[in-house]
Amino acid sequence: MSSWLTGLEGAFVLKLTLCLLLGVMIGVERELRNKPAGISTHCFVMAGACLFTFVSTVADPNSPARIAAQVVSGVGFLGAGMILKSENNTVRNLTTAAAVWFAAAIGMAIGIGWYAIAVIASVYAVIVPRIPHVRKWMETQQDE
Repeated sequence: MSSWLTGLEGAFVLKLTLCLLLGVMIGVERELRNKPAGISTHCFVMAGACLFTFVSTVADPNSPARIAAQVVSGVGFLGAGMILKSENNTVRNLTTAAAVWFAAAIGMAIGIGWYAIAVIASVYAVIVPRIPHVRKWMETQQDE
């Protein structure tokens, strides 16, 4: 039964827990803005990217970039499916797709063990969508 455990479980639980906490933090911000990708999506993308990165660093520590490159393109494909063009030719969910892609990058940082960088990036991911859009700000200034 000892072959069932690898000795890496504790480190992985720590990484997965951080993915959960940061995924919830970003997902709550997106859900509060009524965006389609919320808590579950961000947690799964972040944890999936973390798992791929963790496995690649353990399986082949000399070449973890191979799997990392595949995570980036795979999540990009997922994000492309979220972007919609409406009937009046406006693009929707672009920020949501970018947030999911960014969540994967955070998961990869956690997978490598860069915890502080992952936390800083998560705070960034919550702040950026709260920055007012220039066009909306200019419209409110013209109305006054």
